[in-house]
Amino acid sequence: MTAGKKAKNVAKTTKGKVKETTGKAVGNESLEAKGRSEQAMGDAKQAAQKAKDALKH
Repeated sequence: MTAGKKAKNVAKTTKGKVKETTGKAVGNESLEAKGRSEQAMGDAKQAAQKAKDALKH
């Protein structure tokens, strides 16, 4: 996986975690759900990139 794509996916996952934590802290369920969603998207994209890289080798 290219370093740029990996960093982008990790950043999306981290951003999601921050949103989820902030949502929990302030009691905002919508923000918490958005954070979980972003984390899942980042994780899924990272997994897809890893699978793609595995097939290349």
